Amino acid sequence: MVAVKPFLLDTGEGWVLFFQYNKKNSMSIDNIMQQAAIAFQQYRETKAEQKAVFLETIAANMEAAGAALIGQAAEETHLPQARLVSERARTTMQLRMFAALLREGSWVEATVDTADATVNPAKPDIRKMLIPLGPVVVFGASNFPFAYSTAGGDTASALAAGCAVVVKAHPAHLKTSQLVHKAIKDAIFSSGMPPHVFQHVEDGSFEAGESLVKHAATAAVGFTGSFAGGKALYDHAAARKNPIPVFAEMGSTNPIILLPDTLEKNAEELARQYIASVVLGMGQFCTNPGIVLGIESEGLSRFIAEAEKEIAAAIPQPMLHEGIYKAYHAKMEKALQQTGVNVVGHSSTEPGAGEAWPTLAETDGTAFLSNPLLHEEVFGPYAIIVRCTDLDQLQKVWRSLAGQLTTSLMGTEKDFTEHASMRALAESIAGRIIFNGVPTGVTVCNSMVHGGPFPATTDSRFTAVGINGIKRWVRPVCYQNCPQTLLPPALQNGNPLGIWRLVNNEWTR
Repeated sequence: MVAVKPFLLDTGEGWVLFFQYNKKNSMSIDNIMQQAAIAFQQYRETKAEQKAVFLETIAANMEAAGAALIGQAAEETHLPQARLVSERARTTMQLRMFAALLREGSWVEATVDTADATVNPAKPDIRKMLIPLGPVVVFGASNFPFAYSTAGGDTASALAAGCAVVVKAHPAHLKTSQLVHKAIKDAIFSSGMPPHVFQHVEDGSFEAGESLVKHAATAAVGFTGSFAGGKALYDHAAARKNPIPVFAEMGSTNPIILLPDTLEKNAEELARQYIASVVLGMGQFCTNPGIVLGIESEGLSRFIAEAEKEIAAAIPQPMLHEGIYKAYHAKMEKALQQTGVNVVGHSSTEPGAGEAWPTLAETDGTAFLSNPLLHEEVFGPYAIIVRCTDLDQLQKVWRSLAGQLTTSLMGTEKDFTEHASMRALAESIAGRIIFNGVPTGVTVCNSMVHGGPFPATTDSRFTAVGINGIKRWVRPVCYQNCPQTLLPPALQNGNPLGIWRLVNNEWTR
């Protein structure tokens, strides 16, 4: 390889000399990250309108890939084509959502406090905004080949923030990822973006992932997957000389709480709603409701009886890939072997090769509290009902659970009036609190929070879904007494971008 264009980059470990390489052989991680660093320096200066067009072009190219893209994803993941069509639509909608955010522009949180010489001591001119962190490494998820993978929410939000992106493709749907990569690559050239603003790594090894996280040019990491995988990446990032932020979404049991009055009045309907959520997509969602809590009562007995019928009627389906299939059955069998755990029921249809066996178990509050293994996520169509002696034990069980993406409260108006304090408890546990609904199905909108206290994610301050996902890839910078000619446009007196800004404590354009 012949090195060209040496340049300096502040990596946080000091100023490091990088080189851009002509590609003659397969690219190493080091070369890829050097190219990402160069592209970032160019892309961060690209105008918002150009970035918006780029994101919209990616969306259009994914749609233009048509049935071939859907068919390839279906072949690799065993997911039904209707689900994949919907997921692609969600993915392209996310890209266009961030394009609209860029055009409006106020997301940079421009704040201006002008100088005041009349106070003692004199106040300087101070102006603040959000700026991109640098190259972001995104790890594709196995269970969402579009929405959380190559052009998913992490990639879309990082590109919108002004960051270069390097995606480590998930080996479970590599060909799908390659097709999406082509859609992005074509958009780069047709939109006039820096050639390496997006790069695709197909090395599925753990060593490649570690190298990407530890590279001096990497500024942040996005991950969706298992606790073991996310925690390993987080530890690699923390062990660097200059630690970097990692937003890892690592799963959740998403507990559902059945309050007494609704359990008495609506037990059967609640059971049908619950089991439908448990088996949706063969339970292969991070929002799968793996635990339900209720107080011993005639209503809870009816709930369990109806849930047994519903789980028996569930039809086994192929899981995403062999790794998930093996992990599901191993973890489920281990959970069912624990003292105090009983099987309520299985699907009455025997599973075929590679298919999950939908299963429902139950235990009591005392056994659950004494055995942390029962608190762990079993990724697939498995759930456990915890029978609590009273409200006090139910709350103890609820508190014993680690951080969650979601928690749900099922209740009547009477329940919510009599147990209003439950909301505060829910806030301490989860990022999204659902009332009279199941957690599966994450609406992409401005108000959505898809995150939660550890170990649901590594940073509960942020969300992986919605426009606020962009804040994972930026940091605030303020400029004190900066000449107007050097200020970014968002902070200049004339406000050439026409965005909403907080100027001397007043919102104005």
